[in-house]
Amino acid sequence: MREVLQMYAVGLALFMVLQMTDIIASSVGRALQTQASFGQFLTALLAYSPTLLSKTLVVAVPFSILLALSRLQKDSEVKAIAAAGVRPLNLIWPLMLPFALVGLLVFWNAGTLMPAGLEKWEATWRTIYGNGQPIPSQDRYTYAPQGGLYYAGRVESDTQGRSARLFGVMVQRGNETLTAQTGTWDAQTRTWQLDMPWRTVPGEHPQQLMTGVTVPQDDTLKRPPPDPKKTSNAQLRAELAGGDLQGETRRVYQYTLASRYADSFTPLAFALAAGALGLLFRSRVAALGGLIVFVALFYVLWFYLMPQLARVGAVQPALAAWTPSLLFLLIGGVLAWRLK
Repeated sequence: MREVLQMYAVGLALFMVLQMTDIIASSVGRALQTQASFGQFLTALLAYSPTLLSKTLVVAVPFSILLALSRLQKDSEVKAIAAAGVRPLNLIWPLMLPFALVGLLVFWNAGTLMPAGLEKWEATWRTIYGNGQPIPSQDRYTYAPQGGLYYAGRVESDTQGRSARLFGVMVQRGNETLTAQTGTWDAQTRTWQLDMPWRTVPGEHPQQLMTGVTVPQDDTLKRPPPDPKKTSNAQLRAELAGGDLQGETRRVYQYTLASRYADSFTPLAFALAAGALGLLFRSRVAALGGLIVFVALFYVLWFYLMPQLARVGAVQPALAAWTPSLLFLLIGGVLAWRLK
């Protein structure tokens, strides 16, 4: 137990330093270019540290267990323990309690420190660049009343919520399709005005209209929902309960909330899988290889594959969020059965 916790502390320090070095390397150029003060740059780094910590707390689990058990294997201590009549799996169960506490820390960090830190990170860089508050915006807006379809690649609302600029606009009404690079949404008259749109009708060549075209739009212009990554768990639940979130935006919110619960369980799944795997390995080289596989598989599932599948609706958001943890729990269960 003590050796695993010591290696966990080493892993925390190592992965935090590596990630912080990467952030510094990618940000120092911008800081020098904008002549940011050292205090501003340090504030930005500290604000981003909870995001780095969220990853580090999880990844350091297999690092500590695999390397600690590989040392025990090398010194034949595992064989000695087995010869004394102690089952190898009994070395793993005591690790569950400390890593359950790590899971609670992961949950608290993801729902409290990380959203506030990301908000502070962006606010600090806006101050460095001399920019004001960002324009409330929404990407990939879609509205589909009966017999029509309204789409905008981006909607930028004004502060009063009375109008919005539209970018990448398409309107389908019956057989007619209108597309335009830009447009305006007037919430008071409930209309969209498309700037010099292209008009397409089946059987005719597309034609660009030299004047703006105004079409009725019955949807309500709402303030775009906040970025889920910068939103607390309570706010996420409130937004989901409100019923205003639809389509992709709702799925992203559902995935974000579910992933915060699932990620808090990941240290336990990692502890079981890494512990069983470490008892099967006989060398540090094998342990290092196992660690690389762990980290690579986890990052592919956690950061790339599952979020995208949940976003497009290919997988239910809750299932996508829990898949990495459940997969490693399954791996750990199979390996534990093999040891037994």
